[in-house]
Amino acid sequence: MHPLFNFDALTRHRARAAKNFARLAPVFENLSARLLERLDDTSRRFTTALDFGGRGITGPALAARGLRVTSAEFTPEFLAGAPGETHLITNPENFALPEAAFDLVIAPLSLHWFDDLPGALIQLRRALKPEGLFLGAIPLLGTLQPLREALLEAEEELTGRVSPRISPFPELRDAAGLLQRAGFALPVADAEEITLSYRDPFKLLHDLRAAGETNALFARARAIPPQALFPLALSKLPVSEGRVHMPLNLGSLTGWAPS
Repeated sequence: MHPLFNFDALTRHRARAAKNFARLAPVFENLSARLLERLDDTSRRFTTALDFGGRGITGPALAARGLRVTSAEFTPEFLAGAPGETHLITNPENFALPEAAFDLVIAPLSLHWFDDLPGALIQLRRALKPEGLFLGAIPLLGTLQPLREALLEAEEELTGRVSPRISPFPELRDAAGLLQRAGFALPVADAEEITLSYRDPFKLLHDLRAAGETNALFARARAIPPQALFPLALSKLPVSEGRVHMPLNLGSLTGWAPS
């Protein structure tokens, strides 16, 4: 089966994003904090943590909690200044992580670019010590849906055809099953909808680029899009009180490595 995502494109987008990511740091700090708050719900105390794709945000937050942190990223630009040890992910099918090395693994918005999501989860579970905790956050179905629909409608109107420009996202009901398939015990998945609000919708596109979240699908159109595509698509977005509201359906995943 042909792969869905182009890992080389993803790493290029992340490397480019690192230059302008600082202005988005408060957003990712908020999203990371939502995930780390779950550590306060358990009496278990953790000492060694893997930050998987935290883009320089989650690692320092874990270190501030007194944990010994290893930061794993897809591009070296996001490893600069990371606390503790660093690890570069160069193969989406083999993360080359040490086995049973961590009692906590955090994956904040870093798993949705993998073709084999169950396989990625299995690798992270193997990196956990027995009874170690996995916490992850992924965008779910409905995320960026108004933008997805507007881009498809605008492209068809201009060219008579459409091409995928936003990744497919899983449904919440699939998330706990993915954890179970990966061998996690006590898998739990829940969701909350976060609304991103923009007075200038072009800033939404700039933020996606600055976050390294631009199109990395293999099936993406390689030709330069019509100049009118994005202005036309953004003009089709619903506006309320002078602002465009874009949903981020955030799925939070929790699972334990079997004892």
